Amino acid sequence: MKIVHVASELFPYVKTGGLADAVGALSSTLADLGHEIAVFVPGYRPVTDHPFASAAKRTLKLRVEMGDTFMTGEVRSFSPKPNLTVHLVCREEFFDRRFPYGTPERDYEDNHHRFIFFCKGVVETLRFLEFRADVVHGHDWQCGLLPLLLRHAEQRHEATLAMKTVFTIHNIAFQGVFPMRAFYRTNLPDELMGIDGVEFYGQMSMMKAGILFSDRVTTVSPRYAREIQTPEFGCGLDGVVGTRADDIVGLINGIDTATWNPSTDALIPATYSAADLSGKALCRAELLKRSGLDPKFTGPVVGMVCRLTEQKGLDLVLANEAFFRTANVRFIVLGTGEKKFEEELRELAAAAPDHVALCSRLDEAMSHLVESGSDFFLMPSRFEPCGLNQMYSQAYGTVPLVTRVGGLADTVIDIDANPETGAGITFAPTAEGVAEGLSRMLKLHADKKRLRTAQANGMARDFSWLTAARAYEQLYDDAL
Repeated sequence: MKIVHVASELFPYVKTGGLADAVGALSSTLADLGHEIAVFVPGYRPVTDHPFASAAKRTLKLRVEMGDTFMTGEVRSFSPKPNLTVHLVCREEFFDRRFPYGTPERDYEDNHHRFIFFCKGVVETLRFLEFRADVVHGHDWQCGLLPLLLRHAEQRHEATLAMKTVFTIHNIAFQGVFPMRAFYRTNLPDELMGIDGVEFYGQMSMMKAGILFSDRVTTVSPRYAREIQTPEFGCGLDGVVGTRADDIVGLINGIDTATWNPSTDALIPATYSAADLSGKALCRAELLKRSGLDPKFTGPVVGMVCRLTEQKGLDLVLANEAFFRTANVRFIVLGTGEKKFEEELRELAAAAPDHVALCSRLDEAMSHLVESGSDFFLMPSRFEPCGLNQMYSQAYGTVPLVTRVGGLADTVIDIDANPETGAGITFAPTAEGVAEGLSRMLKLHADKKRLRTAQANGMARDFSWLTAARAYEQLYDDAL
C-alpha cells in the first residue's frame, strides 16, 4: 500500500510527548513491512537542524492559498530508510521557531494559521507529486482539517489524491479550537461553518473536523475509544464521537523495541534480561546516585517520568506527599510542566532530600535510567489515551503502578487480581486510589517471590510495534 502519515511531531526529529514516538515507530514499521510510506511533518527549526535531516533536498516550491492571499513555502524531503520518505513542510514565518506549539508560558497566537498552512501544504504536495495514496492518515487536531482540505482539492482539481482517509485521536483534551474568523483561511465552502461542520460553541474545532470528515476514526486504546463517548472523558466532543461509533476503533500503540530494550539499551549503565536481572541492580544504584540519593538504599525506588500536569495526576501524588516524606521509599521524578506542580515537587524534595528527588528537565537518557533503575513506576493519570511508560516499565522489569483508565487499564494486568499473569498494580484515579496503590506496593516489595513473578510477567509481554502495525494494516485493508 501507499500510505501517507501526517503529524505535528515525529521521533527522532521533534518530540513533546508520545505522539512523536507513535508516528515515528508506526511509519517505520510499516515501511519495514514493505509498504511505501511518506511522512509529513512541519519544518520546525529542531527538525531542519537535526543531523539525520541534513540530507533533505528541496523537492517542491509551495504556493498555498490562505484566504484572500497566497503564501509561499517549500517542501524538503529525505529518506532515512528504504520505503520511507520524510517530507518537511517549511515556511520560516510559521515554523522557524524553537518550540512546536508555543513557549513554556503560552501557545503561539497564530497556531491556527500555522497548521492550516501545514495541512494545505501536504495536500498541494500530494497533488503535484502525484503520490496517489491508498490511505492518508492524520494525527490529532493539527491535522484535523486534512480530510476536508484533501477532498475539497480533489473536487477543485478533478484529481484523486487518496482512496481513504484515517484520523487518529491521540488526546481529545487538545482540540484545536480557534475563533471562527480563522475559517476563511481554509477556503472551504461556507456551509461547513455550521454545527454539522467545524463549528463548536461558536468557534472552529479542528479536532471535530477530523472526527466528522475522515473515512475511519481511530484512537490509541480500546478503553479510551469507549471513554471518549462519555461526558466524563469526551471533553465536550462525546456527542460528536458518538456519531462515528460504528467507525471508531481503539488500537493500542506499541513501543520501539529497538530503542526500549533493556538487553541492548546503550543509554543505561548495564544491560540485563529476564533471565539475568543483575544489570538492573547496577542501574538502580546509578539512578539513586545521580539523583543525589543513597545508592545503597534497599527499600522500594519509585520512578515517574511525565509532563507535570493535572492530567498526569500530579495533584493526586501531592495529596500523598506525607507518604513520600516518611515511608521507607525513594521517589524520583523526571519532567517539566506547570509551574505550580514543579514548585510543589521542589518544595517536597527540599523538605525530604533523603527521600525525594526532582529532575526538572527533558532528558531522554535520564528517562531510560529511571525506567531501568526503578523498582516501581508511578502513572496516576486522571485520563490516559494509551500511555507508553507503563509498557516501557514492563519491558524493563519495573512494576507499573497505574490508574484504571484508558490504555493503562488495557495494558497492565493487576498482580493481586491475577496472581499468575499480573505485572502491575491498578487503582482508582483518586488520591485515595493512589494511597491504596502505594500501600499495596509496599506489600509486593516485601514479598520477593511475588515481585519477581510480576517482573517476569511484564518482561514476557509483547508490546512491539510489529504487533501494533499489523492491526493498522488490517484497518487500512478494511477501509479500502
